[in-house]
Amino acid sequence: MTFITQHLYRLAVPLACLLATAGAQAGVSLQGEVELVAALKTNPPCCVIDARSDARRRELPLDDALPYRPGLRIVPTASVVVVADTDAQARKVGVALAGRYPGKSIFAVRGGDTAWASVRKSLESVNSSSAPGTGHSFVIPRNTCESGETLQVLKSQPKP
Repeated sequence: MTFITQHLYRLAVPLACLLATAGAQAGVSLQGEVELVAALKTNPPCCVIDARSDARRRELPLDDALPYRPGLRIVPTASVVVVADTDAQARKVGVALAGRYPGKSIFAVRGGDTAWASVRKSLESVNSSSAPGTGHSFVIPRNTCESGETLQVLKSQPKP
């Protein structure tokens, strides 16, 4: 074997590992406020995942967010937003979700709950100004993305 061929074989395994890692993270992107508002205008989320600490969740609850736990099962019908205490934690949870749901857009919020509050305000103002005269926007009902045991059961009774 030639000198170049020998070195190419040495690089093949690390290169394959690097490409596999990049592929697993392809659906996750760390987004700041401006980028996230732009992305969510065209691709609204089905789920907001709250990966913050329990203390922070109690201090500042996020409306309509699912608390993250390892093994969380959701049905992502659109993009997924992950809010955490740190950017690294948001990305880590996003990568875990991307592994379970390949091909889905997962946005990790850069700046945590402060940035997410700003993004929500921006999206609300865009929604209310883009449809003059309607004065309302679509709100995702609580816990509609999580699969598993149902939280509510519809019971119908015959009319008398």
